[in-house]
Amino acid sequence: MRRMIVVGGAVAALALGAAQLAVSSPAAALEPDLANPQVVATGLTVPWGLGFLPDGSALVAERNSARVLRVTPGSAPTTVTTIAGVAATGEAGLLGLAVSPTFAQDNFVYVYFTAASDNRIARFRLDAPQTQQVILSGLAKASIHDGGRIAFGPDGMLYAGVGDANVTANAQNQQSRNGKILRMRPDGGVPATGNPFPGSLVYSLGHRNPQGLAWDAQGRLYAAEFGQNTWDEVNQIVAGGNYGWPVVEGRSDDTRYRNPIVVWSTAEASPSGAAIDGQTLYVAALRGQRLWSVPLDGAGGAGTPVALLQGRYGRLRTVERAPDGALWVTTSNRDGRGTPTTGDDRILRFPPLGAPTTPPPAAACSLRWAADQWGSGFTANVSVTNLGAARSSWTLTFTFPGNQQVTGAWNAAVSQAGAAVTARNAGWNGALATGATATFGLQATYSGTNAGPTDFRLDGTPCAVTS
Repeated sequence: MRRMIVVGGAVAALALGAAQLAVSSPAAALEPDLANPQVVATGLTVPWGLGFLPDGSALVAERNSARVLRVTPGSAPTTVTTIAGVAATGEAGLLGLAVSPTFAQDNFVYVYFTAASDNRIARFRLDAPQTQQVILSGLAKASIHDGGRIAFGPDGMLYAGVGDANVTANAQNQQSRNGKILRMRPDGGVPATGNPFPGSLVYSLGHRNPQGLAWDAQGRLYAAEFGQNTWDEVNQIVAGGNYGWPVVEGRSDDTRYRNPIVVWSTAEASPSGAAIDGQTLYVAALRGQRLWSVPLDGAGGAGTPVALLQGRYGRLRTVERAPDGALWVTTSNRDGRGTPTTGDDRILRFPPLGAPTTPPPAAACSLRWAADQWGSGFTANVSVTNLGAARSSWTLTFTFPGNQQVTGAWNAAVSQAGAAVTARNAGWNGALATGATATFGLQATYSGTNAGPTDFRLDGTPCAVTS
């Protein structure tokens, strides 16, 4: 009888470095070391959305250029793709970015962007970034109030903050998807359960321009939102909740609407990005030019916010917690409202207090090993996705844990010395761009057990093994 064996689990733990282990077992919440920033990218133009890959590197969306960049500390950013059809004007353009929570299986990256006629959400595979699939369209657009933040919740659903597109009546119109927080399946469809209005993507309403989305450890959703002239807000979001705009800005005594848990004057905030680390909500402020630290009380409320980084880096657009526990913050000084300085726009990394200021090296590749075995032999199909710089040739090494012996191979030159195996590209598949995948196969014999290989390395650097 044939059996399919897919390497993962313990092999992945052996293959991954510290950054990769943190993806499946996130680092404990630690206060960021704000005195020791690491500049991981400079010279960008309005870096907006930001999401992390399993290897610890980040994908970043540039609003005006429509480029998606890959950013790894210690290396220059590389362009992954340019999103087709982006119409950047005013606050509109390429906005939010989210990495699929099942990226190891589907390779999907999601983006929110402004097109010629509407705002849209699209997705692409990192190994085929030029093929971009629109999963949601028809969101009203404007030069202001486009929202644009997207994020996956702990339920695996995709959430989107959508602005009122400068038409205030949209926010209270349940039939409009503007002025709302939407909840959808990864393919853009309405979830079977969990949404408050049958057949609708609308999760909450009464929003002006929500842009920060973050969940606490109990699965509660919080959103940062721009006010008009007086109050900016942080709200705890519940299904079907109405947050008052345009009837209410800030707090009120009208029981039809839910009150924010935090308010700031618009000069102090203009809150864009949000991230939760333990019991602390961090909010990036544009006009306020600071990072707000908001203590959460564990019951859906908040204590007194504290201003951090005030005036040090200018306008702050996005804050995200990396798999290794560091906070990443993007500036937005070249958005037409800031005052750029040398190096703007920048991405800053703040390590946890007491942690090394230099992050661990990123994995060189993502790898999938699928074996089909019988009594004394097996074949294995190997898929290697390049997570580093583009390569003109490649060498993959790994170690068999038992007495496996390679007897043949295809699409690669495979040799073996003891338990150590080396696979080199064939003449036609040596070129491997960032995000591209090469596949090859081998045939081998064994006796006893046939545990999967360990210590996969691409050109000497560990690979992240996926299931």
